[in-house]
Amino acid sequence: MKIHGFQKLTLLDYPGLTACTVFLAGCDLRCPYCHNAGLLDTSASPLMDDGELIAFLQKRKGLLDGVAFTGGEPLLNRELPDVMGKIKSMGYRVKLDTNGLHPEALKTVLNGGLADYVAMDIKNSREKYAAASGVDTVDPGLIDRSISLIVNRAPDYEFRTTVVEQLHNEDSFRAIGPWIRGAKRYFLQAFVDRDTVPFRGFTAPDAGRMEKYASIVRPFVGEVSLRGI
Repeated sequence: MKIHGFQKLTLLDYPGLTACTVFLAGCDLRCPYCHNAGLLDTSASPLMDDGELIAFLQKRKGLLDGVAFTGGEPLLNRELPDVMGKIKSMGYRVKLDTNGLHPEALKTVLNGGLADYVAMDIKNSREKYAAASGVDTVDPGLIDRSISLIVNRAPDYEFRTTVVEQLHNEDSFRAIGPWIRGAKRYFLQAFVDRDTVPFRGFTAPDAGRMEKYASIVRPFVGEVSLRGI
């Protein structure tokens, strides 16, 4: 499996654990505020392969607790479940980030007990989903199926939305709350501009607005918190 980015140590990407982060290239969305736009396709030269990753993890036993797979969209990589299985067999815990568009691949991972924690993006309301994702259309049924799989089968999980002033408003969160009704955990992440973001001009809502959005979702979700504020 080709790996296009690697962070040897993170205290943020896997909640509560010391982990490394593995970045896989390729994504079927083109979110205009994406922090990892360089991973949208697989044209760049890979940094390493799964054999090198396994060798690294062998040396870090007892020092790292987990491995976080992100992207891009990791579930586009058909080799991922096999690599996850190898890492789990070494005693590491595994986290998966996903955009929710691949429920069948997600089901394979969850049925195989290959992910201990799943983080799924909720880009916006159904009506604004495609616009927030930078594509012409998004099938909300795929999102529905992934939400259900995660809520019912993931050992631990979170849903999250990167909040952009120009793309989200109160109506966005009035729709998102019922969509993820009954979920354990939801984070609103304030957008942070970086040089890697493909489009300029996006900003984050202020703290007051972020808290207002969180209050709209709280009646529907067990835990709602803010990040980046």
